[in-house]
Amino acid sequence: MATDLEAVAKERGLKYFLISFTDLMGVQRAKLVPASAIGSMAKAGAAFAGFATWLDMTPADPDLFAIPDPESLIVLPWKPEVGWLAADAWMNGKPVEHAPRNVLKQLIVEASAKGYEMKTGVECEFFLISPDGKEIADSADRQQKPCYDQAALMRRYDVIAEICDAMQALGWRPYQNDHEDANGQFEMNWQYDTALVTADRHSFFKYMVRSIAERHGLRATFMPKPFADLTGNGCHAHVSLWADGRNLFDDPAGELGVSALGYQFLAGMLHSAAALAAVFNPTVNSYKRINAPPTTSGATWSPSSITYTGNNRTHMIRIPEPGRFELRLADGAANPYLLQAGILAAGLDGIAQARDPGKRLDINMYTCGSTVEAKKLPQNLLDALRLFESSPLLPDLTPAYVKLKRAEWDAYSRHLSPWERANTLDV
Repeated sequence: MATDLEAVAKERGLKYFLISFTDLMGVQRAKLVPASAIGSMAKAGAAFAGFATWLDMTPADPDLFAIPDPESLIVLPWKPEVGWLAADAWMNGKPVEHAPRNVLKQLIVEASAKGYEMKTGVECEFFLISPDGKEIADSADRQQKPCYDQAALMRRYDVIAEICDAMQALGWRPYQNDHEDANGQFEMNWQYDTALVTADRHSFFKYMVRSIAERHGLRATFMPKPFADLTGNGCHAHVSLWADGRNLFDDPAGELGVSALGYQFLAGMLHSAAALAAVFNPTVNSYKRINAPPTTSGATWSPSSITYTGNNRTHMIRIPEPGRFELRLADGAANPYLLQAGILAAGLDGIAQARDPGKRLDINMYTCGSTVEAKKLPQNLLDALRLFESSPLLPDLTPAYVKLKRAEWDAYSRHLSPWERANTLDV
């Protein structure tokens, strides 16, 4: 039975709803709707001028309607009279094909028709920085190797605990929080779920982290490489494919406990990684992370080549345990919906084409990468866009996405670093 938002509002004491959609640049757009009006909005959607957001539209286009998904409802833990709703973009009575959540939902339908359901978890790294964005917020956080630094973690206990408490209250089943490899950097993990649920939670998580950080007088950023000498913000994705409650990647007889189907899916990721870098690494700044020299901690923890391995963090894809793999390519700027869409599209292609990933590499790619022949990731956003444009994986997305991202590249080329920083600190 569909969720009755009017009834939920009365039951839970909600006064307002944020009807929210994520545009092509990963920016969340919303309208604040009083509970008294949510009944009509739930059916018709909230009206937006699409051109005023990062979608491929003009001022002459009719209204874009963001139709909320009642099943996505999240009550703001820090403002419990407000409910957040992920919404789908519609125009002229049909879904906007290139809107990120619609792109993902269409791929989920295609996967379901083949009997598959993708489940994923994401590891979202972020920095806590000064309100002006110029430096990390904790001046005492200065270890050369700060990863897992207990003292630095506990100095930010109030912020991290509030975010984790919120996730527990929301039923996300968070299970660990840590100080990451860069000074001022943190990561928080919650349980994996189906691709759409994970994408919705990923989108809300970024909003929640920023909001709670602001409540503590801080600023949070998921920018891929905000500081040149420090490790950047990754967004690693853990992936498995399911059917009828069974993990199709799990095979005790398979190499490293992964089934033949799992390796085909993985091979699809390898095959399309260079093109999908435009989606997984969507900003000019992204390529300062995946093509970076060693940082003050000694390693970037990001890939530069298209390789896979077992439990080895120097490769683009690793298999940490049976039944799943970890894609380490994406960064903090990745659109939560397009990240999932890109993974699923590439994996389905790998299965359809029965692709072979080849032999895995078990070497340290940071020290021995030059000793093997491995395809390199794109060196910049423009190269990635050219590869993405020629890829058949996401046809509904490609023209609109490439158009906007080429405009981003052109703006960067004209204005260089001031433009880049101003436009990527808040992705």
